[in-house]
Amino acid sequence: MAAEGDYVKQGQPILRVSNLNSVWAEFDAYENQISQFKKGQKIKVSTNAYANKEFDATVSFIDPVLNNATRTVTVRATLSNNDDLFKPGMFVTGKIEGTTQTTSSGTVTIPASAVLWTGERSLVYIKTNPNEPVFEMREVTLGNRSGENYQVSTGLKDGDEIVTNGTFTVDAAAQLQGKKSMMNQGKVVEEMADMQAMKIDLPQTFQKDLQTAMTSYLEMKDAFVTSDAGQVSAFAKAAFKKFKGIKTDDLGKMEKSHFEQSLKMLDAISSNENIENQREHFVILNENLIALAMNAEQGSNTLYVQKCPMANNNKGAIWMSLEKDIRNPYYGDAMLTCGSVIEEIK
Repeated sequence: MAAEGDYVKQGQPILRVSNLNSVWAEFDAYENQISQFKKGQKIKVSTNAYANKEFDATVSFIDPVLNNATRTVTVRATLSNNDDLFKPGMFVTGKIEGTTQTTSSGTVTIPASAVLWTGERSLVYIKTNPNEPVFEMREVTLGNRSGENYQVSTGLKDGDEIVTNGTFTVDAAAQLQGKKSMMNQGKVVEEMADMQAMKIDLPQTFQKDLQTAMTSYLEMKDAFVTSDAGQVSAFAKAAFKKFKGIKTDDLGKMEKSHFEQSLKMLDAISSNENIENQREHFVILNENLIALAMNAEQGSNTLYVQKCPMANNNKGAIWMSLEKDIRNPYYGDAMLTCGSVIEEIK
């Protein structure tokens, strides 16, 4: 359409009049959700612009063609907009009314947070020994999603124990130990070679802020090397302040969980001046923070993920450093060079 200052010809349209009393909301539905939609169905729509409010909409169109790139179909719903609340281009989310289903006998359902995705495949971590915290990756076939749960068609049976929260941390730990992992990018596991490596898409603004805040983490790590509890506490307090300032509104539930756990550990370290207690929290901090850092750009820096096999009661513990040379934050001068580089984050 025409803009101020444009030359126009006779008969050329210069504007388009739209009636916004009724607007469309378009949603992307995954393959395993398609069966839950039908024309005329009611949907509850919400938007960040009007927090804690839901609006009624009706499904008016379901795209008959699947998008091969995203494996989704477009579902269009019609919204009444007599009060001009909705503006073209706004982001909305939709919830199907009455999707709570009574599962049939023998049907296994799992929380959505338990599922890791890669390409077209879905995986979970299952506990292989009831007496030990040992987990094995297993492929599953998912059915319909209902709320925050998925039905599982194949791959699990009633009574199996799986990781429902922290799957990303378990996966990162598996990679760092050279085991089968969905985010294994540097080490190729033969039986997983045909799989696309898992990549969590972190918002660019979050990645940039995380990269900036990492400086404070590295300062705290250096204080751990000197075994100075007072300095560790001071640097942890500064790190907590920087990390607390990072916006997490656009993070997924799983990523946000790891970030919040990192904040808790920084807070715990800053409020404690016993070096051994601080190091216990440092172990958990690294497990969560490294899981995020491995999926974030580091600019011109290379972060070296290092591991001491003797730390954490001989279970092993990891940390990050800008230097390739080992300076152990878990033992300091007692075993300054104990450890090895197990991964590089670029």
